[in-house]
Formats: sequence, C-alpha cells, structure tokens
Amino acid sequence: MDRVRVKSPAKLNLTLEITGAEGGYHMLDSVVTTIDLFDIVTVKRRGDGRVTISMRGLGSENIPPEKNNAARAAELFSKKFGTCGADIFIDKNIPLGAGLGGSSADAAGVLNAMCSLYGVKNVAAEEIADMVGSDTRFMMRGGWARMRGRGNIVESFQSALKLNFFIIAPQSGVSAVECYKLYDELPDGRRANTQRALGALASGDYAGLCGSLYNALYAPARRLNPDAERALYEAFSFSPDGACMTGSGSAAFAVFENEQLCRWAKSRYRGSFYSFCAKTYIPRPLKEQTDG
Repeated sequence: MDRVRVKSPAKLNLTLEITGAEGGYHMLDSVVTTIDLFDIVTVKRRGDGRVTISMRGLGSENIPPEKNNAARAAELFSKKFGTCGADIFIDKNIPLGAGLGGSSADAAGVLNAMCSLYGVKNVAAEEIADMVGSDTRFMMRGGWARMRGRGNIVESFQSALKLNFFIIAPQSGVSAVECYKLYDELPDGRRANTQRALGALASGDYAGLCGSLYNALYAPARRLNPDAERALYEAFSFSPDGACMTGSGSAAFAVFENEQLCRWAKSRYRGSFYSFCAKTYIPRPLKEQTDG
C-alpha cells in the first residue's frame, strides 16, 4: 500500500467553558461532536523524507506550507517514527476560521492516514496531535467526547442522541489566539452546565441537551467579528430547539428535532453567509475509511 485516503470530519462544540489558565494556556471543558462535513485527505508514500502538500477549495490554496498544520503533522510523524516522507493532497470542504476544526481535521486526517500507511498505532501519534492543535487529538478519534485541559484530555463516550444542525458560517473568521486573549478582558462570569449536557447525552434527554448549549468565547468573538453575532442571531431566527456558536467562532449552529426542519431552515435562509445542514457523525474504524 503506497496511498491512503481518509474522510476527516468537522466538529461542533456544544458547550465550551473556560475553567482557568495554566502554563500560558486557557483550560477548557467542552462537549464536542463530529459532524458529517468532511475534508478529504490523501497521503502518498515518498521514497525520501520530504513532505509536500497541495490543497484546493475554500481559499486553502493560499495557506503557506510553513504555516500548514497538516504538513507540520506529517513532518513530526516522519521524525518521530523514522518513516519516509509523504505527498499530501487535501480537498477542503470545512470552512476556514469558523470554529469547525478545519485545520485540526486536516492534521488529524494526515496523522490517521500516515498511521495506516506505515503501520503505526493511532494512539502512538496522539502526542504529535497535541503539538499541532489543541483539539487534534479529539479529531483523530471523532464521535462524542468531553475535552478538557488544552483540549488534550479527551474522554470519548457514546450517546443514543442523533442531532440535526443548521449551520451558518460567515466567510470572515475569528482568530482563536485573539479570542482567548480578549476573553481575559471580557470574562463571562457564567458557569456552563457541561455536566448537565453530559447527563442529557447519557440519558437521551434531547430537551435537556438543547438547554445546556453554551460558549464562553461568544462575547470576545462577537467583539472581534460582528459577523459571529450576526450568525448566531440568524440561527435563533428560525426558532430552533437550541443554538450556539462553535469553537472561537465565527460559525453558529441551530439544533432541530429532525432533518426536515433543518432543511426547512436552509430553504428559508436569506442571509449572505455560507449555510448548510449536518448531522452528528460517528466514524467507522479507520480501516473501513481507507483505500490503497
């Protein structure tokens, strides 16, 4: 096998609390899920130690290779495990700078693909994941999880709930670094009930989960980019069962009881932002996603 292709999904933060700071990083507590929106990552084995990367879609062609987390992940993988290099090709479908985990999805996809390509256990590459992005460890696994610390403490779990989302993603993003920095000047003061969200997911309490949606970064995100506020306002305008911003923004999501209501909202949306419907996504075992 000299080539592996994987689907790497986007994510949504259903809750996001800031619980403190440590070592110059904000500590968080967040309930996350992957959704059925994917970047397609193809990794081809090289005969030398070089790493090349090519991306297309959503303006990703303009990302400098030296600032690309997917390329960095491959370089760190090759160094750690003494493997050959890789040619990486990414078809980009996850909006950039939206809080949907696009950069981490690409890095996670590369690490998963290289693990498969070179016969390395995925768990052995999670240390590299922590080095390239705070939620990359989770993105390597997907499904449902509680993320804590810098995002490097990932507790995966299962839930019978299957959620339907209408997502509104402004073309303008929010800098995660600036958002966390501004949070210190605009602390929310509210404590999200992440435990309540976890309990609702465990018991299948849809209404309880919708009532637990919360993001502590919303106040700084809307200050940095008014489009984040506009997106959440538009999401609420369809009277969903719940709505929230994801990550550090700028995308917002509305939760509906079924797919038909999601598609109704999409059909009625008259705003100028990119919008789409999605569902919770539980990945299959990696070997079922790859081809050689």
